[in-house]
Amino acid sequence: MLRNNNLFITLGIVWTVIFAGMSFYWAAGGMVGVRSLGGAVYDMAIDPNPSFINFVWLTGFIKLLGVILLLMLFVQWRNPIITRMLYYITKIVGVLIFLYGLLNFITISMSVFDILDFDLDSYATFWRLAFWEPFWMAGGVFYFFTAKR
Repeated sequence: MLRNNNLFITLGIVWTVIFAGMSFYWAAGGMVGVRSLGGAVYDMAIDPNPSFINFVWLTGFIKLLGVILLLMLFVQWRNPIITRMLYYITKIVGVLIFLYGLLNFITISMSVFDILDFDLDSYATFWRLAFWEPFWMAGGVFYFFTAKR
């Protein structure tokens, strides 16, 4: 039998809304926090073309699909296959989100020690390691622990 972990579902929803909200803010022209991303994303945000802005809007809406996924966990599905699918989807999404943050953390850390060469200044490197990658990993944890057996 599968059971929901309402705390992690709520944390996942809040995380996802904040995450999508950042994309919407940046797509609308906001610049706070953009420098912390560094690299090509920062360069494109300084002088955005319409396709870049449309892409940022699109990413915000795609991120909101996570809210729908998490809200579906609150539904009492009559079909156990749907319940099982939601369980595995949230586990897989959680692992992928966590791994994305972890692998970025590792590779950016490797650039700090001159093992890899990235186009990130020290400001962006600091914020990627102190905030962005741990933020991704936290989201992965929230999604992974939304449901339990």
